[in-house]
Amino acid sequence: MNERLNRLLLLLLERAPLLLFGALLLLSGLLSDRFLTNIENILVQASSIGIVAVGMTFVLLTAGIDLSVGSIMFLATIVGGLAINAGAPLLVGFALVVAVGALFGAVNAAFITYLRVIPFIVTLATFYVGRGLGLRITETRSLPLPREILELGAGRILGVPFPLLLFLIVCVLGHLVLTRTPFGRQIYAVGQDPEAAQKAGIPTRRRLFAVYVISGVCAAIGGFVLVAQLAEVASRFGEQKEFAAIAAAVLGGTSLFGGRGSVLPGAILGAVLIQTVENILVILRADVYVYPLVTSAVIFVAVLIDSLRHGRLLRLKRRRIRVEA
Repeated sequence: MNERLNRLLLLLLERAPLLLFGALLLLSGLLSDRFLTNIENILVQASSIGIVAVGMTFVLLTAGIDLSVGSIMFLATIVGGLAINAGAPLLVGFALVVAVGALFGAVNAAFITYLRVIPFIVTLATFYVGRGLGLRITETRSLPLPREILELGAGRILGVPFPLLLFLIVCVLGHLVLTRTPFGRQIYAVGQDPEAAQKAGIPTRRRLFAVYVISGVCAAIGGFVLVAQLAEVASRFGEQKEFAAIAAAVLGGTSLFGGRGSVLPGAILGAVLIQTVENILVILRADVYVYPLVTSAVIFVAVLIDSLRHGRLLRLKRRRIRVEA
């Protein structure tokens, strides 16, 4: 009986994001008749943080964390934006954005994998470095961008909004890498047991290095998508996006303890869920000062669900070991 109860609780915890998402959709529909017609807009608004959450998923699968993604978004879009303002084509500006993201991710990875500094400390340090460099370059002033980048952000390709299309492409690529390649399977193995993975011949350092580069690239692309909708890089651009990305990944089912999680439907579900919460706040005309409180509550719920789920899994694992013994 206890075994069945534990499995039922675990199933509910596993399905908690879907249940919560369904409840929010129902609540939004009851609060506003226009909600269903606004779904595309919610998906577009969720695209930026969703792309960042894809990269964060790779990091969390190794039981790591990346607190620098918001600063990478800020610095990368500044570098790309300056190039675009200087007359460079949008494609060149985008390439520079991605390059800065990859470079910052590589710096994080080098300290974590070769100097053995814990991810929290490294990415906290680069969080401040990236923000400081960006503010130094712009002298704390906003960086306006040409109208063509706003037209790109509002444009459609094959009838799909550009931000949403880029989000879907990143999600599909991330999903295929994790589920259809040896690299992806090795990422899960490293997150579940690094020592066992190393003994099995998996190059754990190189895999850890790769996931932080992927996180940096995804953060940079997420920044580009966001700036394409705003056409301006303000001094607070990308601020606190790291927490939203972590919450989106965890709400989507990725474990902070490593080894468990997915991009599809994980990152998409988590990002849309967070954006739906913000949409509900707009419908309710909530005070803007309430937004951070609600965001922190979402993060708390995400961590609580993950902690309960991890605890239940450990208990079930111990019971299986005793039965086999």
